[in-house]
Amino acid sequence: METLLANPGSTERTRVRRIPELAVTDRSALHDVLDAGLVGHLALVDETGQPYVLPVAYAREGESVLVHGSAASRLFRLCAAGAPVCFTVTLLDGLVLARSAFESSMNYRSAMVLGHCNVLHGRAKELALRLISEHLMPERWPEVREPSAKELKATAVLELPLDECSLKINADGPDDPAEDVELPVWAGRVPLVRQWGEPVAADDLKPELSRIPDYITRWQQRIS
Repeated sequence: METLLANPGSTERTRVRRIPELAVTDRSALHDVLDAGLVGHLALVDETGQPYVLPVAYAREGESVLVHGSAASRLFRLCAAGAPVCFTVTLLDGLVLARSAFESSMNYRSAMVLGHCNVLHGRAKELALRLISEHLMPERWPEVREPSAKELKATAVLELPLDECSLKINADGPDDPAEDVELPVWAGRVPLVRQWGEPVAADDLKPELSRIPDYITRWQQRIS
């Protein structure tokens, strides 16, 4: 029997309290944000009470987020041992320029996931590494060398279920109070567009391999 997952923001810990009208409870919208991001941040508190935030490559697979890092990392070992974590992804879509500094803000899409990580092993671990690679560099995995046994041993792969999460999106323009509207100040939005630059070949690339792969050109089309 299929388990129904709670909507984003439906728990006491994930309910959006600051500007609650920006909260989004659609799980498909959460998926869209996670799929569009390239870097996430994994936060935890170590045994001394010191908080840490780790930037990580990741991928979404169904109702889970997959992350990887060094198996020798003390912080990754804490995650693997069951330490509670907070994972976030934020997409900055532009700046909102109001007529006052106080009302100026950002357009953004921000996802947060709370929970505990599971450690992946064997075939599940190898598949997760491929999914992370394909999330960052689509279509490249089939032509590169796959991880060796030594490399797999040195890499930890964690799975974080999307059981408790929240999503907040701001896509509006400035909301100036009436008394500021007549101020002689430009107001509006300045969108921020993410794009890939021109590929730069490695210095030791063989001449016969100088043609840029078609899939790199297609990466431009997936930016959202």
